[in-house]
Amino acid sequence: MFTDFINALSDLLYSRILIVLLLGTGIYFSVRTRFVQFRLFAESIRVVAQPNTEGNGLSSFQALMVSTASRVGTGNIAGISTAICLGGAGAVFWMWLTAILGSASAFIESTLAQIYKRKAEDGSSYGGPAYYIQAALKQHWIGVLFAVFLILTYMGGFNLVASFNIADSFRAYGFFDESSTPLIVGIILALVFALCIFGGSRQISRITEILVPAMGIFYLAVALFIVATHYELIPQMFRDIFTNAFDFRAIFGGFAGSCVMNGIKRGLFSNEAGVGSAPNAAASASVSHPVKQGLVQMLSVFIDTILICSATAFMLLCSGVAPSDELKGMPWVQAAASESLGGFGTIFISIALCLFAFTTLIGNFYYAEMGLKYLCGKTPGRALLNTFRIIAAVIVLAGSVMEFGLVWSTADVLMGFMAIINLPVIIILGGPAIRCMKDYVKQKKAGKNPVFKASDIDLRDKTDFWN
Repeated sequence: MFTDFINALSDLLYSRILIVLLLGTGIYFSVRTRFVQFRLFAESIRVVAQPNTEGNGLSSFQALMVSTASRVGTGNIAGISTAICLGGAGAVFWMWLTAILGSASAFIESTLAQIYKRKAEDGSSYGGPAYYIQAALKQHWIGVLFAVFLILTYMGGFNLVASFNIADSFRAYGFFDESSTPLIVGIILALVFALCIFGGSRQISRITEILVPAMGIFYLAVALFIVATHYELIPQMFRDIFTNAFDFRAIFGGFAGSCVMNGIKRGLFSNEAGVGSAPNAAASASVSHPVKQGLVQMLSVFIDTILICSATAFMLLCSGVAPSDELKGMPWVQAAASESLGGFGTIFISIALCLFAFTTLIGNFYYAEMGLKYLCGKTPGRALLNTFRIIAAVIVLAGSVMEFGLVWSTADVLMGFMAIINLPVIIILGGPAIRCMKDYVKQKKAGKNPVFKASDIDLRDKTDFWN
């Protein structure tokens, strides 16, 4: 009964509420920023390469890697497979559209996080939606509600999915036993996860700074190799994507399982644009101007969806293995890789999934820790933080033995509630972020390295850093 309820709630959120809210907000900010996702794309790449010269916080690159570690995960592999198997090849188009429009929302929310970030005792910074809600809207209870859903979504829902998919990837091997293998995998995963998170956020940033670029580049290379070896299927692949995306009779005949709904669900799950997660990493960066982190997080959406999700989709659709409901998730990905690369393909996908999912686990916990910090009003005490970390490890263990539909729908619902809180807030607060963008562009045209002052955009709200 609980599974049926969660599935029904997920269908309600994504078929009626979030499709309007997500696409509407993305269109609104794309127009208001004059399509910043295209206009300042080259600038976003330049900003990422800048070293940290502003203080004790993370560099732009480290903040990008923490947010990308959370974004790039099971959604990029198992999530894309699930979307196509359940919704058809057209889900890829709607995933692209969600990312392109959502990157404007990601720019706004991360710029706001930088404007309203708070100063820690050591001079570093922290923040996120809960903080800009409190600072600009003066509504502490909304900030508390967001922080609670942030913890439930990232330490709960998303980490359940990541753990489940790691355990599920072992089904392709002969030694897999339904009664014991997921539990053994879950125990090992929970222990390794615990070792990492007990090192704190600095340890998380160091791990992701190394793992994320390495695994992303290698995964893209293998996916492109598979596509290249099946080049004759590429024209048909694009025909299928665009034909299925606009098959309105099929879409409206069963919207809950359509390419639109599955593309938006899995696209949002993967890139998290507008959900309010990446601003927590963005606020930790030391930069001279808030827009720099808005651009960096906008780039993270591009890396996640346009590069890595597309690589998975192309690899699957060019593999020669037809999608089906029985193959949804990891089985289709492993079958597609095995068809092209033999036994190495299955092993490679398992390793890639484990690395992607593991960095997702620790990146997600970073966000959950930020939520806890907000609820406590300060850095949590050692006893509370250690208890929190133990609970997080237990959740990772639980996810490995749960059921497919329940873990995905739980994550979708919790993520949906985060978006329902954050998207209206950034629409209300978007003015300062847009004025901030104009200030950045003005300084760039004058040949300056942009430096921000709150008074330059007539910001009346008190800030810790920009006065």
